[in-house]
Amino acid sequence: MIRVVLADDQRLVRAGFRSILDGEPDIEVVAEAGNGAEALDMTREHRPDLVLMDIRMPVVDGLEAARRIVADERLRDVKVVILTTFDLDEYVYGALKAGASGFLVKDTEPMELIHGVRVVARGDALLAPSVTRRLIGEFAERIKEPPPAPQLNSLTEREREVLVAVAGGLSNEELADRLVVSHATAKTHVSRVLTKLNARDRAQLVVIAYEAGLVKPGWLS
Repeated sequence: MIRVVLADDQRLVRAGFRSILDGEPDIEVVAEAGNGAEALDMTREHRPDLVLMDIRMPVVDGLEAARRIVADERLRDVKVVILTTFDLDEYVYGALKAGASGFLVKDTEPMELIHGVRVVARGDALLAPSVTRRLIGEFAERIKEPPPAPQLNSLTEREREVLVAVAGGLSNEELADRLVVSHATAKTHVSRVLTKLNARDRAQLVVIAYEAGLVKPGWLS
């Protein structure tokens, strides 16, 4: 069972998301929060698999709440997905950099919401990779000189190839096809890259790839 905390200051938005998610046999909304402080409290109390976090909330904003959740060792298994109106809010980039696992557009279709929750809960792929790529690229483009990334020196050529592919939004299945290897081998490659770069999940790999200059906006569109 995938346990979810909904955090949004609009009661109608929470009610809509709850009605969609609670209708699925493998998803349960365990708590709701109307501001970031409540989201933190509910997350610490219920230890959900996933928090759907609105980025703009009173008391404590969604970005700070996401950062605190990710930084809390007791909540290391909790995934945070940011809710946005898809106006390329630059806070989303900050949230991904802080460790959020991706984002969902508030007006997403019900089946996309359900699929997204399942995908992120199992940690298998980044949400809406093509859209996430566009968003990351929008703000990574502002980085005139990529900062040095000495940790990339630990990667083999194949692992760098894997990192670039992940930044392009490829799932493990698509990665296996590109590398002409088994799904298990592709998953192992991704796991090794995550470990070597000390990344929480695939979302952070996307940020690392862009900031290191391995990928630039437009390359993978």
